[in-house]
Amino acid sequence: MRLHLLLLLALCGAGSTSGALIYSLGGSWRIRNGNGSLDLLGTVPGCVHSTLFQQGFIQDPYYGFNDLNYRWISLDNWIYSKEFKIPFDSSKWQMINLIFEGVDTVSEILLNNVTIGKTDNMFTKYIFDITNVIRDVNSIELRFQSAVLYATKQSKAYTSREVPPNCPPRVQKGECHVNFIRKEQCSFSWDWGPSFPTQGIWKGVRIEAYNICHLYDFTFVPMYDNRAQMWKLNIQTFFDVISPTPVGGQVIIAIPELKIQKTNNVKLQPGKRTVELSVKINKNIPVETWWPHGHGNQTGYNMTILFKLDKDLNIERSAKVYFRTVELIEEPIKGSRGLSFYFKINGLPIFLKGSNWIPPDSFQDRVTSDLLRLLLQSVVDANMNVLRVWGGGVYEQDKFYELCDELGIMVWQDFMFACALYPNEQSFMYSVAKEVAHQVRRLKSHPSIIVWSGNNENEIALMMNWYNVKITDLPVYIQDYVALYVSNIRKIVLSRDKSRPFVTSSPSNGAESIAEGWVSHDPNSKNFGDVHFYDYHSDCWDWKVFPKARFVSEYGYQSWPSFSTLQTVSSEKDWFYKSNFSFHRQHHQHGNDEMLYQAGLHFTLPRSSDPLRQFKDTIYITQVMQAQCVKTETEFYRRSRSEIVNGEGHTMGALYWQLNDIWQAPSWSSLEYGGKWKMLHYFARNFFAPLLPIGFEDQGIFYIYGVSDLHSDSKVQLTVRIHAWNSLTPLFFTVTKPFVLKAGKAVSIYEQPVNTLLKTCGNCTRQNCVVSFYLSTDRKRVSPTNYHFLSSLKNAQGLLKPQITASISQQGDTFVFALETSAIAPFVWLDVGSIPGRFSDNGFFMTKKTRTVLFYPWKPTTKYKLEQSFHVTSLADIY
Repeated sequence: MRLHLLLLLALCGAGSTSGALIYSLGGSWRIRNGNGSLDLLGTVPGCVHSTLFQQGFIQDPYYGFNDLNYRWISLDNWIYSKEFKIPFDSSKWQMINLIFEGVDTVSEILLNNVTIGKTDNMFTKYIFDITNVIRDVNSIELRFQSAVLYATKQSKAYTSREVPPNCPPRVQKGECHVNFIRKEQCSFSWDWGPSFPTQGIWKGVRIEAYNICHLYDFTFVPMYDNRAQMWKLNIQTFFDVISPTPVGGQVIIAIPELKIQKTNNVKLQPGKRTVELSVKINKNIPVETWWPHGHGNQTGYNMTILFKLDKDLNIERSAKVYFRTVELIEEPIKGSRGLSFYFKINGLPIFLKGSNWIPPDSFQDRVTSDLLRLLLQSVVDANMNVLRVWGGGVYEQDKFYELCDELGIMVWQDFMFACALYPNEQSFMYSVAKEVAHQVRRLKSHPSIIVWSGNNENEIALMMNWYNVKITDLPVYIQDYVALYVSNIRKIVLSRDKSRPFVTSSPSNGAESIAEGWVSHDPNSKNFGDVHFYDYHSDCWDWKVFPKARFVSEYGYQSWPSFSTLQTVSSEKDWFYKSNFSFHRQHHQHGNDEMLYQAGLHFTLPRSSDPLRQFKDTIYITQVMQAQCVKTETEFYRRSRSEIVNGEGHTMGALYWQLNDIWQAPSWSSLEYGGKWKMLHYFARNFFAPLLPIGFEDQGIFYIYGVSDLHSDSKVQLTVRIHAWNSLTPLFFTVTKPFVLKAGKAVSIYEQPVNTLLKTCGNCTRQNCVVSFYLSTDRKRVSPTNYHFLSSLKNAQGLLKPQITASISQQGDTFVFALETSAIAPFVWLDVGSIPGRFSDNGFFMTKKTRTVLFYPWKPTTKYKLEQSFHVTSLADIY
């Protein structure tokens, strides 16, 4: 048996009777089902599904219809067990704890056949005193209950009132009563994901032994004192003092780069103690602040804290400290009813550009550090600066937040409640209180987290009566809502973290919801707070459909993932749009039809006689549609940041739904399962660019707005070109005189009646011409080239089927694709199948004969493999 032993001298000194000893119980465990018919070895951290797959008992759970075929796994009661010998003499340690960082979810824990505790919350850390139970040779057992059966049992036992929704819509093929268990809510299914209610030890488990005292947790928050004009660092250290007498000594705090070394005397009384420390940063020493991506550096400072205590006990901790301020600004706006809703970082208003994060896998043991880095790097590569960690998943692992700190990704952090009402019984509320206290302590030192949010869509669900509760019962449900999110969660958050704002829900009216008693009559108001907006039936090219709101934290359209992604979980019989597989994977009611309807408004739908080609072309057109729809909507929000029109505007956030996928299926995502970029993600790289010209029409006039997210003004010129669809040579172009585009503004920089514009190029009509435009400085482009369609592309006249060729060469670790086209080609899509990586651009317009695109592989590959896998599609190819 491999020993997972670590003597932490850095934590508690070199003395063998006073040093803290940590013994990991991770690794190999025995896992068996309720009746013992399945008995196998699995890995901790992990879950039952992953173990069954790894040991060959089941297929890939994601393959085909296996989410239904393997439902039996989550309906069984599984047992995890392990025998181990401790590599230390337990009699020499005053306190020995068994610590579970995360248990999924409902279990009874026995050590040496003695019940030492129970678990019922996936999001809480559990610590059990095993000092009097542990032996030299031990057996540990976790007896899990099926989360599905437990949730049903809890629902039946709750007789105060119904707590809807009871079950998800049938199209989701999910399980019922997920709101009665503190577990990943989407694990019972969602409209983009499967039902895999897992069981297992999903985070680390260890034994800790110590004498005298133990520093078991440590957190800190920098605060800026506006009155004193200086930074202050508030530090909290949490001790378990088991000495019968006080433990004295000194604590030394050092931040060398800021010339800080501060010493305080401390005296720790017996029991659980919190030591609060404060360090003032000399105002004459410059402190570099942490900035979101695109706005500055993510500077951090190394800090050490050393406790030199009685009996030669030395305890040291180190961490990286980042300095930044965050403010949520809700104040009156001239010419508009309501209040603003935007964030200032380090005193600067920031337009939040980004998306919404869901769990990247149903099985958390498959969410590796490498996968997180890949996905989060793709966030900043697309010019985003924020992610909303959505409230139906999990509080992400430490590595996620560390990477967000490093990359400059702001985090809107939901608490894990979504699209449901919740019970108001004492045991549930107590469990939530422990969960919230743990997560706030764990996460509050991260500068990336800029706001806490109580839940996803539960205020709007209640007040818009999504669940058809009786109107006479509404006051009681409102009381339950306020008790959970205000009296419980909000109270705990604000008592433990005063460094960032808290909002009770998303969407919500912010300060207005508070004024209305914590729930607003219209939580999705355009004049307050944040908005969620979805409309699959209106024309997404019509910008007047979209809300000119203060902040839009959800919006989007579906598409299908690429064929290479679907191919890994399907077979040839599945490869057509109306297959059983295609219907099964679609968990959003009428989703497949809605995609084709929206695409058909502006594009000719594919009509190949080859079924496989037809399926691939349909996938392509759904991605074109999604990319163009989200582009149009996002550009509307970006150009609304500086204006009030008819009392609406000052939009300061656009977070589309959703960033990533949990499995291989149609969804709103821009990154497919595993990280492959959809066309939308390439579009996001452009429509979130720091400098961007945005074109649109209003009452026959063509406008271009210039949008800047920069901190300083830019002297630029605008170039406008008109092409006929049948020619690579522009019919007309004009370049404006240099002008100043103000920092942090969106303003009109060009307007021209469409009829006048068409007359400038001779025989132009709406159907046979297209407009493109970009910003430049000293003849160097400083923005993406944007475009504006004068008609639907299904009505485009003169659009030819291009012959596009590619010559591939290698430069270091990067591959160069030299493209050549015979005609204008809209929505050129380069695909290299299952070879992991991304292009420098994709889904683009070719309005010149040649273009060079780079390919950045995520794993080693060769020119030959790329040539064999390469395929190019443009819009005219699917007709």
